[in-house]
Amino acid sequence: MGVDGQRKIKASKVLCIGAGGLGSPVALYLAAAGVGTIGMVDFDVVDYSNLQRQILHGTSDVGRSKLESARDKLAALNPEVRVELHDTALSSANALDLFRPYDVIVDGTDNFPTRYLVNDACVLLRKPNAYGSIFRFEGQASVFALESGPCYRCLYPEPPPPGLVPSCAEGGVLGVLPGIIGMIQATEALKLILGVGEPLIGRFLIFDALRMKFRELKLRKDPDCPVCGTHPTVTELIDYEQFCGVAPAPFDSTQAADEAREITTVELKARLDRGDRLVVLDVREPQEYQINRIDGSVLIPLGELGQRYGELDPSVEIVAQCKTGNRSGKAADFLRQKGYRVKNLKGGILDWIDKVDPSQPKY
Repeated sequence: MGVDGQRKIKASKVLCIGAGGLGSPVALYLAAAGVGTIGMVDFDVVDYSNLQRQILHGTSDVGRSKLESARDKLAALNPEVRVELHDTALSSANALDLFRPYDVIVDGTDNFPTRYLVNDACVLLRKPNAYGSIFRFEGQASVFALESGPCYRCLYPEPPPPGLVPSCAEGGVLGVLPGIIGMIQATEALKLILGVGEPLIGRFLIFDALRMKFRELKLRKDPDCPVCGTHPTVTELIDYEQFCGVAPAPFDSTQAADEAREITTVELKARLDRGDRLVVLDVREPQEYQINRIDGSVLIPLGELGQRYGELDPSVEIVAQCKTGNRSGKAADFLRQKGYRVKNLKGGILDWIDKVDPSQPKY
């Protein structure tokens, strides 16, 4: 790339959304390449469960802010890089102001509301979005939001129903996978900065780690896209939690009814100790059940519940349980429709470990 190319890199500014699995390799390689300014947006702290894939952080960083940990690692690698920390949750209120000073936005998020938010903000500001996502053994990468190519909404016009696609925390991810996808994102960011090669514009890269194969799909700009199309209808940032169906409802009588359908872990422990007649239904995956469980619980993964709910006794009250309460909430709704008496365990097994049985490991 020569001296001129290195100067371009040094003068560039890249914003990483997230300092986790994808943000870690992206930030490390951009710092090593000499990118002049690296911005990072995150508001989380380091947890032991992060260390299998979030290589910016180590055991000594557990409990620290991810941004502080990231700043120290990047400074140790290249003290000439300016690291700008944005300790905040990305939202419609701050996204445009955060993105505006940067040349390239790298999307390392793991939820649909933020992905749509990043996409729309990039389109409105005409900033390239070096996109990546990971799940279990598969990764995806592309470059969105440039005028010459499609945006994320051209590929996914509508988000999936809430709870249908588990997060990495729920579904798991091969630890090395975000390293592979993150390096692709960093490569695309550098190509965009330098203006060289063929970026993944209009191309959607899919990586299958189990078979060690890459596939590429051609993407076209959708003329009817509500954000980047010929006649856009989304001309400002919206409420993305509501758009994706995950916004909390305001408190009303319906919320009170929902709360009556929940049970806390402390209440469940008291009822089990009394010997109340009930079944604890664990709807997680078998590998999760191997890590920790409530003694005596029955395992029926959520994906199998539609075929196996007949194994449950409709005369016995059921307490549905998962890792945090999201999947079990869907299971509880399904079983109520089938005539079962069901309560959802608030906070799931993680809350059970925190308040009832701290001897069990977390994940």
